[in-house]
Amino acid sequence: MNKEEMNKDIQELFPTGEENTAYAQYFIGQSYLNMLTTKPLGVGNVTFEPGCRNNWHIHHKGGQILLVTGGRGWYQEWGNEAQPLKAGDVVNIPPEVKHWHGAARDSWFCHLAIEVPAPSASNEWLEPVSDEVYEKLK
Repeated sequence: MNKEEMNKDIQELFPTGEENTAYAQYFIGQSYLNMLTTKPLGVGNVTFEPGCRNNWHIHHKGGQILLVTGGRGWYQEWGNEAQPLKAGDVVNIPPEVKHWHGAARDSWFCHLAIEVPAPSASNEWLEPVSDEVYEKLK
């Protein structure tokens, strides 16, 4: 499905952006990234094609906030059940929490990703979310 077909499925509030090649190694499937701001904090519009998800990862020191703007997706913290997400949902991810997020199998998914600033903040990318874990989601 191309970007024009995607726009028939979801109404995006912000432009989709380009293919997320800079972080493609940390995603299963295709995502798109449009950085809306980088200073004083990073805010990116991230769009996931159906079935796309990012790897498990940890935000050290700063954390992250997700503002869901379209489609349906998932958020899961290590050791907890995955939570379904839809437009209007807000996820406050504290620092040092291993997690992943991404689209449902049958839906595009968009969120604003806000990097919570902190001295020496960093992001650690970890293993992919296995097909076994992902396919169990209802």
